[in-house]
Amino acid sequence: MRTITIAFPDSVDLNDQEVKTVFAAKLYEIGKLSLGQAAGLAGYPKETFMEMLGNYGVSFFNYPPSDLDEDLKHAANHSL
Repeated sequence: MRTITIAFPDSVDLNDQEVKTVFAAKLYEIGKLSLGQAAGLAGYPKETFMEMLGNYGVSFFNYPPSDLDEDLKHAANHSL
């Protein structure tokens, strides 16, 4: 794992835990981390992190529309 150091202006009112959580949420949102990886980076259990995503404007349902289309086609082909 890499370690990075980021200098924030004093006007940014976030503690270290909040910074990790915001960063993890954004990486999850853009698909760079899985939900479990992002939760681990933020230092929370997966369920807790899922609940927190909305606080950062990130949807838990990080599912590309193309995947949904494929799933719907697959389900239609296998319906009773």
